Amino acid sequence: MHVGSGRRTVLLVSALLGSLALGACTGCSGEQKADAGPEARITVSPGGGGDVALGTPISVKADGGRLTSVEVKDDKGRTVPGELAGDGASWTSHGKVGPHTTYTVRGTAKGGRDGKGKESSATATFTTREAPEVNKLTNTPGNGESVGTGMPVSILFDHPVDKGKRAEIEKSLKVTSQPRVEGAWGWVKDYSGKDRIDWRPKERWPAGTKVSVKGALTGVDSGEGGWFARDYDFGFTVGADRRAVIDVPAHSLTMYEGEQKVGTIIGSAGSPENPTRGGIHTVRGKNPAETMDSATIGFGDQWKLDSQWVTYLTASGTFLHSAPWNKSLGVENNSHGCFGMTTADAKKAYDFLPIGATVEVKNTSSTVKTDVGNGLEVWQESWDQWRKRSALG
Repeated sequence: MHVGSGRRTVLLVSALLGSLALGACTGCSGEQKADAGPEARITVSPGGGGDVALGTPISVKADGGRLTSVEVKDDKGRTVPGELAGDGASWTSHGKVGPHTTYTVRGTAKGGRDGKGKESSATATFTTREAPEVNKLTNTPGNGESVGTGMPVSILFDHPVDKGKRAEIEKSLKVTSQPRVEGAWGWVKDYSGKDRIDWRPKERWPAGTKVSVKGALTGVDSGEGGWFARDYDFGFTVGADRRAVIDVPAHSLTMYEGEQKVGTIIGSAGSPENPTRGGIHTVRGKNPAETMDSATIGFGDQWKLDSQWVTYLTASGTFLHSAPWNKSLGVENNSHGCFGMTTADAKKAYDFLPIGATVEVKNTSSTVKTDVGNGLEVWQESWDQWRKRSALG
């Protein structure tokens, strides 16, 4: 989100406003109850009013006493979670303040170290600055989807992420699963040129795994003027363990469920001049009907052919698809890198392989390594190579 025209862009580097004493301060309403014993003095940071700097946590303290309750809500009525210290004297939000948001803080405390003195309660309100840019993200897979066992968690940012901010963003993201699965985040340059971070398991997910992804990103600075304005929470389920293996010299695609072969399809892979790229690819999408246009993969206007049951592997154009025009299926590899089949066989592969399934290409003459960002190509690297992509070392 850009600052509206006619308004001055504010640099987000100024210091926090001073702490606000709740109970004896201008702009706060407080009520002191007539209990015996000392009284606690409640303070909140950042202070009240407007123009509060972004990227700061909210804290509430009870000087000379113990907090008995703290409630923080934003202007949409959402509760800001936080944690009370062990001694009960302070509370700190789990996240940071978001841009262009008004927060209301309500605190109650009792005086004395034992928290048995006078009770004081107060309310304070403050508003944060607007962000020059709000950085949003697009997550794959979508919330509630069922995917294949090779699917990574992929998060695409709509604004650039400064390298110096990546570690904090990565710390704010969390993947949990049932059963528990080992994995790691890695920073990727998407085929579109945008920044991306993916989480891949060390090995393929077990079938039936339930995955939860949370991003405590509100108020986190992404650099280059961008800030995150909200938290993210989505989940997905891993379906059956379905995958395929293409043997290029054998002109075949074999489908597996678990370790059991469930069918083999003959077809045509890339020619010696345009061999199909090797390694383990991830199904990134599907389309029941599509026109294969040579211009989209760098071959000018040589052909436009209607195809069906298209299963996408790379973003640059490596697909599984019907090729009814090819009279050499099972005999000769003569495509421009895709694996072509009869229309009936292409539908078998299309129906069998879910988005997120893996397709391994073996025995190809191609020496080109597919970049990780060219689709969901996280399996093109070894586990040790992948871990080096983390900003946390």
